[in-house]
Amino acid sequence: FLGNKARAVSPYSATSAIKLGRPYSKLYPLLHLQQIQFVEDKQEFSRFPTKAGRRSLSRSISQSSTDSYSSAASYTDSSDDETSPRDKTQLNSKGTSDFCVKNIKQAEFGRREIEIAEQDMSALISLRKRAQGEKPLAGAKIVGCTHITAQTAVLIETLVALGAQCRWTACNIYSTQNEVAAALSEIGVAVFAWKGESEDDFWWCIDKCVNMEGWQPNMILDDGGDLTHWVYKKYPNVFKKIRGIVEESVTGVHRLYQLSKAGKLCVPAMNVNDSVTKQKFDNLYCCRESILDGLKRTTDVMFGGKQVVVCGYGEVGKGCTAALKAMGSIVYVTEIDPICALQIGFRLGFFSGLLGNKNVVTRDQLDRMKNGSIVCNMGHSNTEIDVASLRTPELTWERVRSQVDHVIWPDGKRVILLAEGRLLNLSCSTVPTFVLSITATTQALALIELYNAPEGRYKQDVYLLPKKMDEYVASLHLPTFDAHLTELSDEQAKYLGLNKNGPFKPNYYRYNHPSKIPLNDTQISDLCTIYLQWIPTATAYMFSLVQSS
Repeated sequence: FLGNKARAVSPYSATSAIKLGRPYSKLYPLLHLQQIQFVEDKQEFSRFPTKAGRRSLSRSISQSSTDSYSSAASYTDSSDDETSPRDKTQLNSKGTSDFCVKNIKQAEFGRREIEIAEQDMSALISLRKRAQGEKPLAGAKIVGCTHITAQTAVLIETLVALGAQCRWTACNIYSTQNEVAAALSEIGVAVFAWKGESEDDFWWCIDKCVNMEGWQPNMILDDGGDLTHWVYKKYPNVFKKIRGIVEESVTGVHRLYQLSKAGKLCVPAMNVNDSVTKQKFDNLYCCRESILDGLKRTTDVMFGGKQVVVCGYGEVGKGCTAALKAMGSIVYVTEIDPICALQIGFRLGFFSGLLGNKNVVTRDQLDRMKNGSIVCNMGHSNTEIDVASLRTPELTWERVRSQVDHVIWPDGKRVILLAEGRLLNLSCSTVPTFVLSITATTQALALIELYNAPEGRYKQDVYLLPKKMDEYVASLHLPTFDAHLTELSDEQAKYLGLNKNGPFKPNYYRYNHPSKIPLNDTQISDLCTIYLQWIPTATAYMFSLVQSS
């Protein structure tokens, strides 16, 4: 593995081996670490590093928990400077400069990230292969505003393969993977985004995507509604010519319904957020896994015994609550919806009622929090936490890691604020690729549907994804689990009044998850009995392994 140019040197002396104790001496070869020393490397590291070296060392220490080859912190070459990408002139290998990213030289690394994501997005790749010959998006000019990650890149490249021209920007100033943005720019997709944008950069990037001489978008793919709002306000003539909008977030969908109610929505829009495949998979399973990832990377917190308040018990809230409770946290949930509140009572045993989409966590509540409390947001925008109220002269902000701030009160109390109140998982960690494949496939099909729909099928309103399309997205992902659907007989289909090929459920049907079904006392007792019987056997087996070693 190391090749001929390297040799392994043990960092342990014979004395170190003795200190391990005689019973463990035979385990020493398995425990010792190897230090790699390259023979041809003539560089020697002094005891006291240079000024540049100290900066590099400081960065590696302060950001070690968040920097990785992921969206937690984009790969950054040591030669990178702090110059804004807006002040740089960069060219890709084709000689074009219609993009603005952190460093186009990271494209090769970003390409590897995208290839890794493709391996777990087989359904989207399958859709690409099936429809590539027909080019259902030929002539489509799509402007997109989403998180720019390796998974989103697979979607964008699928849209391009289906005939679309794409220009893209980020919906979150912290979630962009710089290397992925570079890889997309390298193949000719006009990307305007980088990790750590300012508010001014954010809107500048959106405008650069829309305002291109000789190019006018006719489709919008949005996450949060900022792009739609910008086009509607600043380019009304362009907005009127849009053939369809696809929106995937709660925030963006609310904005669309407000426009529709006011009679100002002059184009059809598809509400992907409330599709079954988005709600029941992305919102639930994705958040259930990624909230722990984001909190661990940024704070190294131990969840056992912590008292956690989750505001809201929708699908995202259910996923977050399940994950935190499973880690041993004491979870409290606030709600405004009596049905969701009743679900909390059945599953957790306690709840209180409070929720809104703005200032859910107020300054007064932040003032009363304990020293060391962690505050974070799993919603799209940064309005749930009243961050603006914390930017006052009496409070001190201290950046301790990437996307981690200590807000310090005059009495010395510190509250840990993550991602400045923005979306935790994509700002501070990664999300499961397979779940994003489901959402990305849904978005692609929604774009195809709106772009190819005959005139009159969709009016100037907001529509839910057709049930048949939801079922098709799910069917594309079944081969991953080696699952095969049972087919109804003609007699059975007639008895149920269904088409053999679906849709199989009415639009009002509410899908459920086995994980939400509470165990009764008998089931809990049986599980405890099995567990207690298993402990002595397992413990004896582990000790026998140690002794045999």
